Amino acid sequence: MYELVQISEQSFYINCPAKIGVYLAGGGEVYLIDSGNDKDAGRKVRQILEKNNWQLKGILNTHSNADHIGGNRYLQSQTGCKVFSGGMEGAFTQYPILEPSFLYGGYPCKELRHKFLLAQSSEVTGFLDESFPKELEIIPLPGHFLDMVGFRTPDDTVFLADCISSRATLDKYAISFIYDVEAYLKTLDMVENMKASMFVPAHAEVCADVRELVQYNREKVYEIAARLREICQEALPFEQILQRIFEAYGLVMNFEQYVLVGSTVRSYLSWLKDKGELETEFQNNFLLWKIK
Repeated sequence: MYELVQISEQSFYINCPAKIGVYLAGGGEVYLIDSGNDKDAGRKVRQILEKNNWQLKGILNTHSNADHIGGNRYLQSQTGCKVFSGGMEGAFTQYPILEPSFLYGGYPCKELRHKFLLAQSSEVTGFLDESFPKELEIIPLPGHFLDMVGFRTPDDTVFLADCISSRATLDKYAISFIYDVEAYLKTLDMVENMKASMFVPAHAEVCADVRELVQYNREKVYEIAARLREICQEALPFEQILQRIFEAYGLVMNFEQYVLVGSTVRSYLSWLKDKGELETEFQNNFLLWKIK
């Protein structure tokens, strides 16, 4: 774990739970793509950089989930590097209490205020700032989270953030977090047709061809949608729908899974309603979902 792996002349990644990209810009200066999940991850990254006599110029955050920005604060305080982020992701990175608040739909109780959902804050610089390394291509990857992006390096390595999950992850957990299902499917279509020398997903194996894995992720989306349509053959409130999803996939409820899977299921219900496949009604002060 936390092994530095070279992909090409300028592109590397640090193998850890959410892969951290390393772009060697020249003159011993490097940019990280994400920073790991906490201070300890940041410390390990710093040791790798020092071992290679590299100077950290900046961290390019793909999105603001805590496991991707958790090392920002430590590395920024130790090196003075800039943290680059864009759109709503920038706001969540600077004010990380927004992530558990958004997932829960209110002020998060202490069981949700931990490092896996609540990173330390860091000062953020936008992608349009003149100090951003212009040789890197920013690739919009909406769907998984608010304004997620990936990056293409000059030697044609593409860092894909969280837009695809590994088969093992999908088989074990079934439901990967999705904020906007329609946007996510469009991102999968775009990535499926993308060409690159190498792809680096944050939570899947590095490979030269992602088409098969993209298709597997797409199939899981449609499988979950079909399951929800089946559950909603009778009019049900959200909590019962969520309970049946947990039972169908053998998941165990806790606070973290409640907000992550729950938020995702709400997104699926919104998508299916907007497509005209589900409808809603209010009965006895319950919001009920049912097949149309």
